[in-house]
Amino acid sequence: FNNAYRDGLTAKGMVLSGLSPSGELVEIVELRDHPWFVGVQFHPEFKSKPTRPHPLFKAFIEAALRQP
Repeated sequence: FNNAYRDGLTAKGMVLSGLSPSGELVEIVELRDHPWFVGVQFHPEFKSKPTRPHPLFKAFIEAALRQP
């Protein structure tokens, strides 16, 4: 994520929902008016197991199932 675009993207509805511990780097972004749009810099797949998915994957499947 290029911090030069922070103000412009947030003005258009992007939510910077996760920052690095220093607060300088954007780690998670979402779109406010989208049913499910999440972008991450971390690797949730490394914390997933077949019987215990990472909450991000679980939320994605649940959102997909709600779509007509």
